[in-house]
Amino acid sequence: MSVPSRKAFALRLDPALYAAIERAAAADLRSANAQIEVLLREALARRGVTVKPPAPPKRGRPPNKENA
Repeated sequence: MSVPSRKAFALRLDPALYAAIERAAAADLRSANAQIEVLLREALARRGVTVKPPAPPKRGRPPNKENA
């Protein structure tokens, strides 16, 4: 199964800020990583920067190669 490419990098945050992000993520049923991504997208949108939404993951079985 192929996972969409994502940029990985180290992010250093104040522990109190990270704790606040984790609380907000838990309230929204997200991971801290997903919450940071949402917050960044919202901040960019407020500044007028548009970012293409991520492609949704493919679901279901892949097509049968014999019948394709």
